[in-house]
Amino acid sequence: MQNPDPFPQKPPQNTTKKSTVKEIKERFDKEVERFSNLETGQSATVDAPLVMELITSAAINSTSPITRVLDIGCGAGNNTIKLRQSLGHDFTADLLDISTPMVDRAHQRVSGINAGIVNALVGDFRTIELKDNTYDIVLAAAVLHHLRDDADWESVFKKLFSILRVGGSVWISDLVTHEHTAVNALMWKRYGTYLESLGGASYRDDVFAYIEKEDSPRSLTYQLNLLYKVGFSSVDVLHKHSCFAAFGAIKE
Repeated sequence: MQNPDPFPQKPPQNTTKKSTVKEIKERFDKEVERFSNLETGQSATVDAPLVMELITSAAINSTSPITRVLDIGCGAGNNTIKLRQSLGHDFTADLLDISTPMVDRAHQRVSGINAGIVNALVGDFRTIELKDNTYDIVLAAAVLHHLRDDADWESVFKKLFSILRVGGSVWISDLVTHEHTAVNALMWKRYGTYLESLGGASYRDDVFAYIEKEDSPRSLTYQLNLLYKVGFSSVDVLHKHSCFAAFGAIKE
């Protein structure tokens, strides 16, 4: 039977039973081929092609010049590829992921269309050393839901702010929860129906199982408030559908 409310109103503070970084890395090491397709690489994500288009367009329209980009949790490089295709000129791309096979594939694919410097960075955004005031654009697609407690979330959002130059922007697309228990249950039920339409009840249950094991998503309002708290003054929501949202902020 489908669990109508796979997450509580507020994610639990005790995250010791969640997957470790090593366990998450091992799963994504095996998913390179699936994530190497611009159209179908994120099929479990509602409105993935639209969201990619929106964060790309928002980045280009809000930020100029774009000469250096960081893609956090880059996977096989889809979001950086989309940005390069839409922008129409080369830039320095820093591709960061905990999975070496993902970073290797992203480097290969991005280098094939971008003549700028492409740096492959294997590691955890929380601990890898990055210079302040460096990036024009930071992309974070389907990655922040792996964060854990409040301190973890705030530390990462502070780092996002610090590594952007003034005038730079961060664009996030991710899994989200909802503030009210009944609304949360409704949206997860709708997401379950969407997953069933892709692969039946067994696929729905598989996706919900690894979300429950790996992820600690927070609500959209929680994350918007956190962007303001760490220093962003211009914050915008681009899209919200079911348990997924796209949003961003500009460092002014």
